[in-house]
Amino acid sequence: MIVFVTLLAGTLAARLAGLAGVEFLDSWPSAIAIGLAAMFTMTGIAHFVNPRRRDLIAIVPPGLPRPALLVTITGVLELVGAAGLVYAPTRTVAAVCLFVLMLAMFPANVYAARMPNPPKSMTTRLGLRTAEQGVFLAAALAVGLGGIQ
Repeated sequence: MIVFVTLLAGTLAARLAGLAGVEFLDSWPSAIAIGLAAMFTMTGIAHFVNPRRRDLIAIVPPGLPRPALLVTITGVLELVGAAGLVYAPTRTVAAVCLFVLMLAMFPANVYAARMPNPPKSMTTRLGLRTAEQGVFLAAALAVGLGGIQ
């Protein structure tokens, strides 16, 4: 839930700044980009800090090789994507890439939901996690489409 709150709070704060005259944040897609950047910065950092890193490694589906390396790679991609969202010329590409990354990582959430004893930080019910994922995907889509002129 904290990930969702970060997206929402970051977006609303950025939009308020836009309404107050910050030109960079003069549209909803720009504000959502900032909210997503905050969210992906937080989740990207979590890929490197225990206990969250350990939990993320534990939910990598068993058919995938080198879970620790995959968690490291996805963490780096999230952080690079967050930076790309903040920089206007790369915002659209970053949003599209993060959209694809979220789709690619979602099976780990399904796997975690079906584990008999998932890590404590991964106990969100699949229905709620799927709904949150839909919001995250819609936000990335709004940013990606918002940059197309």
